[in-house]
Amino acid sequence: MTSSRPFMRDYKPTQAKPQPRSRWLLWFIAGLGLPLITVALMLPDDDAPPPLAAPQPVVAMSSTEPAVPEPAVEPLIKPSTEIPYLVAAPVPEPDGVKKTLTVRNGDSLDRLFRRNNFSAGELALIMREDAAAKHLRLIKPGDQIEVWQVDGHIHTLRRELDYARSLEVRADSSDYDSYSAEITEHRITRRQVEARGRIENSLFLAAADAGVSDRTIMNLAGIFAWDIDFVLDIRRGDEFHVVVEELWRDGEQVAEGDILAAQFVNQGDVFQAVRYEDPEGRVSYFSPDGQNMRKAFLRAPLSFSRISSNFNPNRRHPVLNTIRAHKGVDYAAPSGTPVKAAGDGKVIFRGVKGGYGNTIILQHGGNITTLYAHLKGFSRKFRNGSRVRQGDIIGYVGQSGLATGPHLHYEYRRNGAHMNPRTVNLPDAAPINSAYRAEFMQIAAPLIERLERYRGSPDVTTAGVAAAGRTSMRLANARDDR
Repeated sequence: MTSSRPFMRDYKPTQAKPQPRSRWLLWFIAGLGLPLITVALMLPDDDAPPPLAAPQPVVAMSSTEPAVPEPAVEPLIKPSTEIPYLVAAPVPEPDGVKKTLTVRNGDSLDRLFRRNNFSAGELALIMREDAAAKHLRLIKPGDQIEVWQVDGHIHTLRRELDYARSLEVRADSSDYDSYSAEITEHRITRRQVEARGRIENSLFLAAADAGVSDRTIMNLAGIFAWDIDFVLDIRRGDEFHVVVEELWRDGEQVAEGDILAAQFVNQGDVFQAVRYEDPEGRVSYFSPDGQNMRKAFLRAPLSFSRISSNFNPNRRHPVLNTIRAHKGVDYAAPSGTPVKAAGDGKVIFRGVKGGYGNTIILQHGGNITTLYAHLKGFSRKFRNGSRVRQGDIIGYVGQSGLATGPHLHYEYRRNGAHMNPRTVNLPDAAPINSAYRAEFMQIAAPLIERLERYRGSPDVTTAGVAAAGRTSMRLANARDDR
């Protein structure tokens, strides 16, 4: 009579209401259950039902009845704003055993190959190829060449030429009696990223906290060099915002591109610039309304330093100890610091000029002259009568003449009258060509919108950006170069 338990378990009948026991029911169950038990004992053991166990969670395995997905849970860690890796197919490795050759001081290609026990004959065959000869003949310390060998022979040779190209040389056959060379063009993705920060101590520290390289911050200063004197005008609380192009290959950043748009807030004044390349390949930066950022003169004729003496008509001379007008600006800088021409012009004086010491005077258009004094020496490229371009190095900071320390004395004169070079209104360069204006405005509009979005944002702090590091740069868009 105990056999009724497996029967009930297998078929799981619905629970019925309890009924009064009776003798005829017991005889009916016995008569029906004994034959079924006999049949169950004749079946294989593998088909026997498992012992009764505690209820287990049911896992849905049917493909026709998909499980209901669990409600989404917001992750505790937000996705980083750092640039995600690009999905790119890996470059297939050539056959053979790979060896990387690193060029040392004094190495020639022949010496490099002999040191690594490579065949001089195979090197001679490789150098018969024009592309190989052109890109392997000149090597410098630190260069790397990858070589794959098969059975002791050079099967493949590869050298990176730049971030976008590489030289690849392959054996034409298993006889290794000839080679073919080609230049491989890599797929480059150009990505636009943004960085912004607020100055607390110095521009360089704020840039480093924002994850901006020295190269980019120097380019930023160069863009606004005609409007902002980065030596003296920078104040705590000034802000910068740049949209920079980065170059990526196979998921790795390989180069830093140009600044596409920039904004600098200096003492409450907002300066904006957008890069534009015209159809003839000329690149310039323009304000949002198409005015050229380049002026006829730089505000400061040398890179970052400090002011030691400002324009002051009543200053006491430090050497002569007399009230003597100081009709220029003194820039204290280490001896030997390069001095740049403030504008295009011609050298009309180069030599020693009394208390000025070693001096250069440039004649510019509009009856304007600039003077550079107390120099340590002059550039050998320019003599009296030479033409110079804005930014050309014309001399080096020193302390010749009546000077108490190394510095540059810089004067700006118009029609012979001294003007304060830090505040004088400088002549503008030509605005954007009217033929390109519509295209420029179309390019500039979305970039300026992005610059405006974060102006004066309270989250632009050095501390906040420093904590984020490179994640302060926000992906804007990407495009591929073939």
